[in-house]
Order: sequence, then structure tokens, then C-alpha cells
Amino acid sequence: MVNDWDIAIKRGVEHNVPRVFKVLREHPYLEDLARKVREGKLEVLSNLDYYIEMTMKSVERIGGKAYFVENAEQAREIVGKIVGNGKRVVMGKSMVAYETGIRKYLQSLGNEVWETDLGELLIQFADEPPSHIIAPAVHMTRERIRELIKEKLGVDPGDKHEDIVKVAREFLRQKFLTADIGITGANAVAADAGSIVLVENEGNIRMSSVVPPVHISITGVEKILPNLEYAIYEALVQAAYAGLYPPTYINVTSGPSSTGDVEQKRVSPAHGPKEFHLILVDNGRRKANEDPVLREALLCIRCGRCHFHCPVYRVLDGKWGDPPYSGPMGAMWSGIVYNDYKPALLCSHAGNCREVCPMKINIPKVLEYLKNKYFSMMRAGTKE
Repeated sequence: MVNDWDIAIKRGVEHNVPRVFKVLREHPYLEDLARKVREGKLEVLSNLDYYIEMTMKSVERIGGKAYFVENAEQAREIVGKIVGNGKRVVMGKSMVAYETGIRKYLQSLGNEVWETDLGELLIQFADEPPSHIIAPAVHMTRERIRELIKEKLGVDPGDKHEDIVKVAREFLRQKFLTADIGITGANAVAADAGSIVLVENEGNIRMSSVVPPVHISITGVEKILPNLEYAIYEALVQAAYAGLYPPTYINVTSGPSSTGDVEQKRVSPAHGPKEFHLILVDNGRRKANEDPVLREALLCIRCGRCHFHCPVYRVLDGKWGDPPYSGPMGAMWSGIVYNDYKPALLCSHAGNCREVCPMKINIPKVLEYLKNKYFSMMRAGTKE
């Protein structure tokens, strides 16, 4: 029996797959940029602690505050201290924020918190996990989205994609303008500059990072690149292999807002945030980096291309992995951040994911390795 998830995933595949091939055919330099990004990421992973320290010093040098946290609990504690309670918080899409449970934790402290990426907002409305790393609500048909918006906002947006987007835009606009805190992730972090780079199309990340007086960026340590050049490359490559190229926006944030218009003396703040906080999260990443097989997973740039080429992901209608990590890359990341090796057991080793990955990650090899770890633990009696 065909269900809404099956229909929605099928539509997503039909829209995305040919579009990515078209982008790569029309812009052949992107494959060269992808190779450079892989080189830059391997350089950082080979000297990870050094680059973490460099990044934190760079952020402090430009007027921001930097934190390194070992686990999700520490991440929640720091964000909670910065935000406090009784605040309005807007969030740009962040897998690490989801991984560490930031939204629900801030809500438990008495804050009003809104996801501002349309897909994430729909997930928040439905109280469901995301089904794709780039398009979290790809499992929802527009017919279901229409009913969900009618239920939550009391407005019938109609059946057109454009009208659905319009209703969400009108709902969120006042949230942006009155928010106390903006929280984003980071597509890449430049160690030499202390800058974060964010790529988007909706404009919600730009508003979340500029309009509120406080901007918090939370991301994994694997997002660090040696310098701003490589960080920009990662944003371009991520957008291209996600099929949304050229991206509508690339945002570079370097500390709090500033101006040099009075005698060329740079001072902060100006019109944008007066505070910038960068939280670098470990949560299993450094341990994985010590393993020559798992280290490959840390090269992932979260483009989500592997999902749509994977027969298992398509057969399971996106229900594969521990949220927010789904699909083939999610099966790897479930093992890294949640110590859950079961998602790897579902891999059929078709190999499509390896062929389309911009970072040339041998995903089937990593998942085979996680399968072996699972069965070794089973034999040892340490896992159910």
C-alpha cells in the first residue's frame, strides 16, 4: 500500500537527482572544489586539537566567545546559561542543535523557541523527527503540509507550493523581528579567521544571525577548516551537491557586528548582534577521529545526496537512522554520536552512496565496519 511518506520521498528523488547532475555538468569546477575541501578537512582531522585551539583563539580575537564541549549535556548547559529564560529564540536549521537537544531544552526553561527553516518548522509543528539531512520534511506531501498548517496556524494556505511558503513567511516574520536570541549551526568554520560560513536559500539563517542582539552558533568540531578560503569552498560544494546551486545566500559571520566608519576605528556593536558565541561540539567526534575507518565519516559535508541514491533509504521511506541523522550518512553518524550500530545493519551495500559522495567517503566500508563492531559486542554480551 502506498502511503504519504512513499509518495513524498518519490517526489523528492524525482526533483533532486536530475537537478544535481545538471548542476555538476554545467559547473565542472565544482568537482575540483570538492577535492580541495576533502584535502582541507583531512588536514584538520590530522591535527584536530591544534585546529580546535586555533579556532577558539581566533573567535576570541575578533570579539566573540568560544566554547569547546565534550557532550550534549555540556552543550545544553552553556546554551541555557547564555539564553536564560523567558526569551524568544529563533533557530536556523542545525543538525548539531538537534543532536544535542537544544530546542526542547530551552523550551523546558520557559523560552519560546521557533525553528525558522520551513522544513524544520513543519517538523516542529508535527512533533516528528526529520527524514533527510537537507530537506527534513521531505517525507511530507504538500497535501499533508496544507492540513498541518491549517491545524497549527488556523490558516488554509491552499495547495500551491508558493502559497504554503507565503503563509510560513508571514508567520515567522514577527518572530524574527522580536527575537532575543538567534541560534544557527555552521556549514564550515575557518580556523585562521574565527569565522563561520553558512549557506542557505530561504533567508531565515541570515535573519536569525543578524536581527537578534545575540547570535549563538553550535556545530561539530569536524566542521573546522584551515582557513576562510576552504570554508567558502565547503559552502559552495555543499550547495551544489544538495542540488541548490548557486545558493541564494552565503553568510560569513566573524564575531559580533562592528563598524569602522568613525575615523576607521573598528568598534562593536553596530546594527547586528552585540554578542557572538561559537560552541564547538565533540560528542564522539574526536574518538571517531582516532579510528582510521570512522575518520572517513567526519569528512561528510551534509549534502544529503547519498540519501536519494540509496535503495534502502527509498524503500524505508526515509525512516532510517537516529534523528537528525538519516540515510547512509546517518547510519554512520548514529554510530559516532549515539553509539548505535543497528542502523548500519540495514545497509545492502549497493554502493551508490560511495559513487555520488562529493567527499569520496567509502560509506559501505564504514557501515561494514560498524556492523562488525555490533556483532563483536553481541558476541561479547555487551549489547542487546
